[in-house]
Amino acid sequence: MDDQNKNLILATALSFAVILVWFLLFPPPEQPVDDPNAPAITQTETTPGTGDVASAPTSVAGSATTDAEAAATETADAPRLPVDTARLEGSISLTGGRIDDLRLKDYRTTIEDGAPIVQILDPVGSDAPYYALYGWAPGAGLTLDDVPGANTQWSVESGETLTTDTPVTLVWQSPAGLTFRRTIAVDDDYMFTVGQSVENTGAGAVSLAPYGILARHGVPANLKKFFILHEGVVGMSDGTLAEVDYSDMTDFSVVPSEGARAEVTQVAENGWIGFTDHYWMSILIPEPGQAFKQVAKYDDRRDIYQTETVLPTIQLAEGQTSAVTTQLFSGAKEWETIRAYQKGGVQGFVDSIDWGWFFFLTKPIFAVLHWLHGVIGNMGIAIIALTLILKALLFPLAYKSYVSMAKMKELQPEMEKIKERSGDDRQKLQQEMMALYKKEKVNPAAGCLPILMQIPIFFSLYKVIFVTLELRHAQFFGPFQDLSAPDPTSLYNFYGLLPWAAPEAGSVLALIFIGILPLLLGISMFLQQKLNPAPTDPTQKMIFAWMPWVFMFMLGGFASGLVVYWIANNTITFTQQYLIMRSQGYKPDILGNITGKAKEAEKK
Repeated sequence: MDDQNKNLILATALSFAVILVWFLLFPPPEQPVDDPNAPAITQTETTPGTGDVASAPTSVAGSATTDAEAAATETADAPRLPVDTARLEGSISLTGGRIDDLRLKDYRTTIEDGAPIVQILDPVGSDAPYYALYGWAPGAGLTLDDVPGANTQWSVESGETLTTDTPVTLVWQSPAGLTFRRTIAVDDDYMFTVGQSVENTGAGAVSLAPYGILARHGVPANLKKFFILHEGVVGMSDGTLAEVDYSDMTDFSVVPSEGARAEVTQVAENGWIGFTDHYWMSILIPEPGQAFKQVAKYDDRRDIYQTETVLPTIQLAEGQTSAVTTQLFSGAKEWETIRAYQKGGVQGFVDSIDWGWFFFLTKPIFAVLHWLHGVIGNMGIAIIALTLILKALLFPLAYKSYVSMAKMKELQPEMEKIKERSGDDRQKLQQEMMALYKKEKVNPAAGCLPILMQIPIFFSLYKVIFVTLELRHAQFFGPFQDLSAPDPTSLYNFYGLLPWAAPEAGSVLALIFIGILPLLLGISMFLQQKLNPAPTDPTQKMIFAWMPWVFMFMLGGFASGLVVYWIANNTITFTQQYLIMRSQGYKPDILGNITGKAKEAEKK
């Protein structure tokens, strides 16, 4: 068997192994389960220690650990302040001063006309409560009743609607003579700025610690459960990224001072923590340079997942005022927007997007794809253009690979003579072969390099297409209106010509009655094979005959954008190889190879 066919079989075997392993490790997402009955939230309070970054909750200086007060009040019908910007709408509950109702004006749940806009935060009393809560943990001289909590009824001091131009300020007077204020502002995108201040108008000094909490009741109903995608806690602490799945949070050790399962991280200067979904996230962000405690917590008694940032304890003398400012990101994981916040001081914020193991490839591949989309205006064409660029970068390797294979083919007679002379002496065979390769300046492994380079690029591009928001609902043409979803066309209804719907994506019928893009993929692989005659060995010949069509069905359920990439890659590879073969003096007989009436490509 010649070296061209050997490399083609190697390419096919490697690709098949990659896809097979991919399906075993990364099965299609399971159908979402109903959200469990959401219990009332817990607000955890603490008695911080002097001079230390407080933990929420903890017990200090001999005081008993105070369990969380239950926020039994459903806030869906509580008094509210509207939130209205160009990109956000929702409201803030005056019960607890919670940011708990937020929708994204630029994004809809599906591509169908009239689909509702995406809801990112939900109040207690809804099907899936998820909200941000701020407060102060009582220290020396204070009790839980002396600080604002989850059920505190705030009053509006200024502002009627939170907009980018008009912040709102809430106020609450403590029985202990403390005056608490909370000022909330929002920018043009998804970043809230939360200023908390306290004025001690009472008698005697007190200590207290400001905190922020993101609470989520139960596991999200639309959790993908797909290994390629991280959903759950994401945090940065002094340059170290941490990702924790919801399932891993239930395995946290019980921390007695917390009254729940928790992991606590001390952050010295820069960090953030929150929850990330497939395309959206909510993140608590203390000021850069601020030390704080970062907490990921699971309350198994109430099935509530929490992330917390607890700032250092403040000693407040009589007549003094103290204030802290933190930020809350709650919105879409837009690369440009998140990168702008990182440039503005949020360390490592771009890493909140799950770039995966091959981040050193995924990040630049996405950056180029994003730029191409901005120039071209069509994501499908941008993927094709990206494929051209990748193939151009790999072209020197491809050219060297084919030239090496051509030289190996010319050396075939000499190699057969060496085999005859060596007989069963494998050491002598290897030595003479290596001497021949060195003399003729041939690298037998050169033909494998382009194949091996394709594998991490394939994984990186699949990661980009599946994970990044910019591919969500990205249009190509005609029926292909979402390149992050499988091909919506189907042979079942003859691609829309028959009056019934196509099978549901992910079903067995959808796998069998494949769409237009998988068909084009199979054809492109078939034609690429036919640049060379089929192997003479019957087993190899059968493998080659079936492989394009096996791949066609296996990849039919992949994201349309990835299938577009593979079709483009096969087409460009076919063209490259044809031109290289012609440049080396060989004229492939493609039609003859298809009909089986041709022999090896003849040299002119």
